Amino acid sequence: MLSTSIRLQLEPGERVTLQPVSWQRFEEILGELGDRRLSRIAYADQTLEIMAPLPEHERSKVFIADLVKLLLKAQKRRWEPLGSTTFKREEMSAGIEPDDCFYIQNYQAVIGKDRIDLTVDPPPDLAIETDVTSKTELFAYQALGVPELWIYTKGKLKINVLEAGEYREVSVSPTFPSFAVIDLIPQFMQRAKIVGVSQALEEFELAVCS
Repeated sequence: MLSTSIRLQLEPGERVTLQPVSWQRFEEILGELGDRRLSRIAYADQTLEIMAPLPEHERSKVFIADLVKLLLKAQKRRWEPLGSTTFKREEMSAGIEPDDCFYIQNYQAVIGKDRIDLTVDPPPDLAIETDVTSKTELFAYQALGVPELWIYTKGKLKINVLEAGEYREVSVSPTFPSFAVIDLIPQFMQRAKIVGVSQALEEFELAVCS
């Protein structure tokens, strides 16, 4: 049974793909999985992926999110973090849980909100994935209209910008046009492995805020 498969304990790094999965069944599975779980989901085109991140994956996403906060501080911009919130919209038959995400241009629209309804709320302005992102994940982000998607994998940062409903890879982030984030993020990700996270964050803040 499908419900039995959902209850399987995934090992870190494992990914399960289920299809076809109707929207109703997708909603049921979300309920079965619950909010207190380590796994993440992606749903698009009746395909559901359930992923169990590796420990280093979790460490990377937290560090990149901290770097983004420092970049926003350097720009003196306000923002709201929504972490791995479940974003879904039935009309688009899509759902996704990013590694991390930020409302920046639209931060005022989500202040104080614990739940996001994409029929009335905007999608996050910036989403972050710290692993190889599957087609299901990309299709979900596209369908939900997330303007900017960062994918950090194998020591490189890819910046994807939504244009005419599809992502185009660019070298300059529209959110941080004055910073070479495509170079800075990988550089300080590696730096953290040498000197530790706290020192790397201090050095990054000096580099972008001074």
